[in-house]
Amino acid sequence: MLPQEFIRLKRDGKPLPAAAIREFVAGMVSGAVTEGQIAAFAMATLLNGMSPDEAVALTLAMRDSGTVLTWDLPGPVVDKHSTGGVGDNVSLMLAPIVAACGAYVPMISGRGLGHTGGTLDKMDSIPGYKSQPDNALFRKTVRDVGCAIIGQTGDLAPADKRFYGIRDVTATVESVPLITASILSKKLAAGLDALVLDVKSGNGAFMARPREASALAKSLVEVANGAGLPTTALVTDMNQPLASAAGNALEVANAVDFLTGDVRDRRLADVTLALAAEMLVSAGIARSRKDGLARAQEALNSGKAAERFGRMVAALGGPADFVSRYKSYLPNAPVVRPVVAPAQGFVRSIDTRAVGMAVVALGGGRTRPQDNVDLAVGLTLLAPIGAEVHADEPLALVHARDEATASVAAEAVVQAYTLGDDRPVTRSPVIRNIA
Repeated sequence: MLPQEFIRLKRDGKPLPAAAIREFVAGMVSGAVTEGQIAAFAMATLLNGMSPDEAVALTLAMRDSGTVLTWDLPGPVVDKHSTGGVGDNVSLMLAPIVAACGAYVPMISGRGLGHTGGTLDKMDSIPGYKSQPDNALFRKTVRDVGCAIIGQTGDLAPADKRFYGIRDVTATVESVPLITASILSKKLAAGLDALVLDVKSGNGAFMARPREASALAKSLVEVANGAGLPTTALVTDMNQPLASAAGNALEVANAVDFLTGDVRDRRLADVTLALAAEMLVSAGIARSRKDGLARAQEALNSGKAAERFGRMVAALGGPADFVSRYKSYLPNAPVVRPVVAPAQGFVRSIDTRAVGMAVVALGGGRTRPQDNVDLAVGLTLLAPIGAEVHADEPLALVHARDEATASVAAEAVVQAYTLGDDRPVTRSPVIRNIA
């Protein structure tokens, strides 16, 4: 079918044949379909939506546009995907926890963009760590250690890379079926046996309202299962930073402290262990979520998960003693200063996106894919909602390259916090399960 006729069908709200979808996606990769035609299709889809069958066909076509991995391992292959947030370093603990329970986790992650952090940028703060290994090293690490956190290779779902780049500059990123196909095409290409999704909702998420987050989660679960990948989702709260740290090396330090038991932020533990339990049930290792939670907690408390993380870092080129000596390896910002609370009270609310943008302003994030990132800067000891603070006590610590950027970030954090006389009711960060 000619590309313009394919676009016409979607423009007029008529069904798209699966064969025509495959032909159009193949044209994205070969160049037979122009950028203008891809943009027109994206806008028509944004306005008219897609049926579940069309979304499945698009996802499979994008998966098949490149290499599809297969695994020959003595256990189930599972992964998790998060829609992104602030202080979301869950992957760093989750992969080794689940691996320590007997599953294999080939975790293909992305870089940060906008106010959200990226798992790949966090791993890049570890000296020597190969976040873009060749396929042989990736496979060996997964087989020997049980988990590997790496970046997407160019031969996995290449249609998605071109499609997303065009959507990003044509105001069509928000289309739920296109978001669905983008996320799932890469996960399907990774050769998984099961997938668990962490869909964020709140003022620090791309889907701010719970209804929007639930709609995306349902779309992802429906399409993934329709494409043959058993998938469930958790909708979780992002109305405050998940960890008490935000910034690449600082979140790695937070993750190591979590794994070793030195410090465990409560909300971070709740989300991490809930996702681990969900993954273990999906993998067939746990009989129930309660059983999965107990297994994940044991892997964490016994030190097995920390040991797996250390082995993964070493296998991918990082220091062999990273877990025990991470403070000597991670980059440090030269300026560390407190963010002083303007008054006494309880933390009532946090503008989480503003906190994320404060990290970006420090140099710790990017607004364009080609931007460089300062891996050392960020925020630590972020006071959570419900915390009582006194005048002249810190809401957080700023880690900055210089005093000027530290002052700007400190003011942004102060503006992001709302204090009040009464302690607010705190709720579980896990809002709902979608299967």
